[in-house]
Amino acid sequence: MVLIKEFRIVLPMTVEEYQVAQLYSVAEASKNETGGGEGIEVIHNEPYTQEECGQSMYDGTQIKDGQYTHKIFHLASKVPAFIRWLAPKGSLEVHEKAWNAYPFCRTVVTNPDYMRENFEIKIESWHIADDMGELENVHKLPPELLAKREVIRIDIANDPVGNKDYKREEDPKLFHSEKTGRGPLTNDWKKAARPVMCAYKLVTVKFKWFGLQNRVEKFIQTGERRIFTNFHRQVFCWIDKWYGLSMKDIRDIEDKTKHELDKKRQDGEVCGTTAD
Repeated sequence: MVLIKEFRIVLPMTVEEYQVAQLYSVAEASKNETGGGEGIEVIHNEPYTQEECGQSMYDGTQIKDGQYTHKIFHLASKVPAFIRWLAPKGSLEVHEKAWNAYPFCRTVVTNPDYMRENFEIKIESWHIADDMGELENVHKLPPELLAKREVIRIDIANDPVGNKDYKREEDPKLFHSEKTGRGPLTNDWKKAARPVMCAYKLVTVKFKWFGLQNRVEKFIQTGERRIFTNFHRQVFCWIDKWYGLSMKDIRDIEDKTKHELDKKRQDGEVCGTTAD
């Protein structure tokens, strides 16, 4: 099974702001998802060169210098019950390796200890300024992959959010930024959004597990949309927390977060998003 889906998320901010916003929000969300032996463990977070990366995009262009991260996600309650029942103890860990050459980023998620070559999620992101999600082939996919790609548009203000995920303070229709004056977002907020940008997230999933492919396909389809929707609602509603931070500030926050995650994973309680 191979799935190719392109999520397009329009946001009322600049591409430069989003670089800081995304990294800040990843750090905060990681703390919200970690505790009681589960959650996120940061192994590496360091600069890399184009030569060290050695990877190309679909048109053959080399991925440029950037920041490399390697994280281990200790999942357990964060995967569906039918997978927890089938999978052996200790196998519910996935590794995430990312090469962030902003405004491009490639993230690869694998399960090297159990499913090995039978499971891979690849997320390739382009962040485009002054764009409403109308570029037909920003990733420069070849015709055979373009034919398989499904485009899914996410509206952070108007798309439904599950009761378990909804938080009033993270509702773009209610939030107003004191620092920037942006928000609340109305039903037709995109018409007047300035500044504006679009995150194009191409998700390619390779999965091979006899008897479970249809159920896992459905879980991935709904799970990715849920993650992208909730995360980008937070990115916008946390604007007064990240607005004005520098990249040096972000690296300091990431370093502090790594130590907090280690402590929470050992001592805290299970928290955050669950699959069931």
